[in-house]
Amino acid sequence: MATNILQTSLMYLRNVGAKRAETLKKEIGVETWEDLLYYFPYKYIDRSRIFKIREIDGNMPYIQLKGKIRSYEYLGEGSSRRLKAVFYDDTGTIDLVWFRMLKQIPNLYQVGTEYILFGKPSVFGNRYNVVHPELEQESKFYDGEVGTQGQYNTTEKMKQGFLHSRVLQKLIAQILETVPSPIPETLPEHLVAKLHLPSLDMALRNIHFPKSPETLRYAEYRLKLEELFYIQLNILRVTKYRKQRLGGFRFQTVGEYFNRFYSKNLPFELTNAQKRVVREIRRDTNSGRQMNRLLQGDVGSGKTLVALLSLLLALDNGFQGAIMAPTEILANQHYETLTSLLQGLNIEIALLTGSTKKKEREIILPKLKSGEIQLLIGTHALLEDTVDFNNLGLIVVDEQHRFGVAQRAKLWKKNAVAPHVLVMTATPIPRTLAMTLYGDLDVSVIDELPPGRKPVKTIHIYSERRQNLYASVRRQLQAGRQVYIVYPLIEESEKSDMENLEAGFEQTKQIFSEYRVGMVHGKMKASEKDEEMQRFVSRQTQILVATTVIEVGVNVPNASVMIIENAERFGLSQLHQLRGRVGRGADQSVCILLTRYELSENARRRIAIMTETNDGFLIAEEDLKLRGPGDIDGTQQSGVAFHLKIADLTHDSQILAQARDVAQEILDDDPFLEKPQNTLLLQQLNKLNSEHQMGWFMIS
Repeated sequence: MATNILQTSLMYLRNVGAKRAETLKKEIGVETWEDLLYYFPYKYIDRSRIFKIREIDGNMPYIQLKGKIRSYEYLGEGSSRRLKAVFYDDTGTIDLVWFRMLKQIPNLYQVGTEYILFGKPSVFGNRYNVVHPELEQESKFYDGEVGTQGQYNTTEKMKQGFLHSRVLQKLIAQILETVPSPIPETLPEHLVAKLHLPSLDMALRNIHFPKSPETLRYAEYRLKLEELFYIQLNILRVTKYRKQRLGGFRFQTVGEYFNRFYSKNLPFELTNAQKRVVREIRRDTNSGRQMNRLLQGDVGSGKTLVALLSLLLALDNGFQGAIMAPTEILANQHYETLTSLLQGLNIEIALLTGSTKKKEREIILPKLKSGEIQLLIGTHALLEDTVDFNNLGLIVVDEQHRFGVAQRAKLWKKNAVAPHVLVMTATPIPRTLAMTLYGDLDVSVIDELPPGRKPVKTIHIYSERRQNLYASVRRQLQAGRQVYIVYPLIEESEKSDMENLEAGFEQTKQIFSEYRVGMVHGKMKASEKDEEMQRFVSRQTQILVATTVIEVGVNVPNASVMIIENAERFGLSQLHQLRGRVGRGADQSVCILLTRYELSENARRRIAIMTETNDGFLIAEEDLKLRGPGDIDGTQQSGVAFHLKIADLTHDSQILAQARDVAQEILDDDPFLEKPQNTLLLQQLNKLNSEHQMGWFMIS
């Protein structure tokens, strides 16, 4: 009964209707009563106290007042037009300000009616004000609503439709009053008892309306553990399925291609770490089981060379190989690098990207199907149904963004027997993140740099000392080196960031007028971007002004200086990736982090870490610690096939490890969840998959 009612559309909830339901669906992906119950507060505020206006302090995060509106007044013109109201109690007055819905507000909130006001105070013109306050008629405000209260994320469009945090809270309260108790369990009884968890009913009621801080912590723990448990159960189930049911090609021979390359074409002696990883890959590809391995290595550690040796093993055993890169620039670079490295080995290599012309495709695709092309390099174009291999034995995925389990599963279907998969990641990944994003993969780590590679020297300079910096840069340019200057380009401030980039480009041209300066950014056409990058590679351009589009980009050994403008606005991993663009030649390279003098504590820590270490693994761990909740899982950035509703990988690593252990224990006993006590687990997994909450490879 309760399960069915939870699937009811939100439009049938009192005070919602079709229009508001559509807004909730579009803005936050919430469609049913159950969806709204699982839309959790992002923080909690103590609303147990109602302040007097005379007690207000501009440093208070939030306040609650009881009083009346005395008058309204429209101020300003055009985009700065606003509505101001004077709100008063028996101790003084405060201004309320609205920038939106200016005509409707006076009809909604009447002069002389008593309201409970909630909002964040600020100071403007020596007066306290609250911008866009929440107002509730005192007569409709009941005692049960004070105390610890959840705050819900809302968007601009939701606020315009009067769907602010307080309204969401009331809608959730309405659902919890209507749904029969207890809400049906989503974990088997034996698991709830074994892990000493509260019931789902208790957890959902207390996450929204906590009776005490203790019950809130208890509810959070239950919901976080369950969320991470089902993700781990799904990952590990896919892994077990692959290992038990999916056979793999056997690369039994180390043959002529591998040996000739190793003895004659190898550009430098492999490090011990590279040799160890090649042995791990060799063992996997000769086991008779499909390999699914993650290759982690810091910037410049030689991942591509290990991948190439693995591909040569495939060719030696009569199979084809493929490399899939995230961008056309990178695919082209791989193609040029491999063509150069494999000279004299008589291996047919082809390049296939979105830009490949129809005529070229008509030549490549039949040759690929016949097996004539042994090695194909490309972008996601390789996943297209028209791309048929004769006998694909190994595919290397070089990732800029994470390539989820669902996409990896698609690669398995390129052959009757699933090809081996080697995933190379450009950024070292903290263990907790790897367990979730790449939990279905075995892991290899290259943890040393090739001999002769000098660590990049990283220096922090305040913008005020820019002139001294330009003198040093000029000396590098005079010595024949090249320079990157990187500007941030962030969606929220895109317009002003683009203006800064263009102003920086013009300024650089003036300061270094005797040198050629190029510019690249993500808004350019791919062809223009490639052309500009190519000029830099071929040394026609000496300075490249760019956004983070060069974060994972072409290899320019002659570029020995990188200046990162407004470095405080970049994340640690991003700074490390950018720094990896220099230090690729024999010369000592330098990365200069330019910041303003006033820095937040977090930004200062990031800059300090960058100047102290070049260790990407250490940087990745620190990055995870420093980022706030929700910054890591970011499904848009990472391509992850699930999103976390309550767990936070930054802070919940212990719960994640526990969830994985529990999932592993269950699957060791019942790999395909066929036992009666695990029926609910299987049902819940199938439900989460069908709702695309995890969207992964379904196991039949």
